[in-house]
Amino acid sequence: MILEIAQIDVKPGSEAAFETGIAQAAEIFRAAAGCRSFAVRRSIEKPQRYRLLIEWDTLEAHTRDFTGSDAWKAYRALVSDTFESPPQVEHTELTLNGF
Repeated sequence: MILEIAQIDVKPGSEAAFETGIAQAAEIFRAAAGCRSFAVRRSIEKPQRYRLLIEWDTLEAHTRDFTGSDAWKAYRALVSDTFESPPQVEHTELTLNGF
């Protein structure tokens, strides 16, 4: 399983709009093939910064099958106008689970 971490900085004053849009987008991720979980975290120190934590079955489920798809376009239509800059995305593998 792959964990996608997307850091999104939103425009000042658009936090509520982003949160509304990303809440609506949750259904898009629930329906996406290969998507296992979807969570959003907001930074305490930088309240305009969010991190999307999305678990995918494989890297390809995200990069090949989801990104660029109609579902991805629908997700972006809900939130992209709130972005201060393009999201920074990385994919991680579990190396150690200490619990």
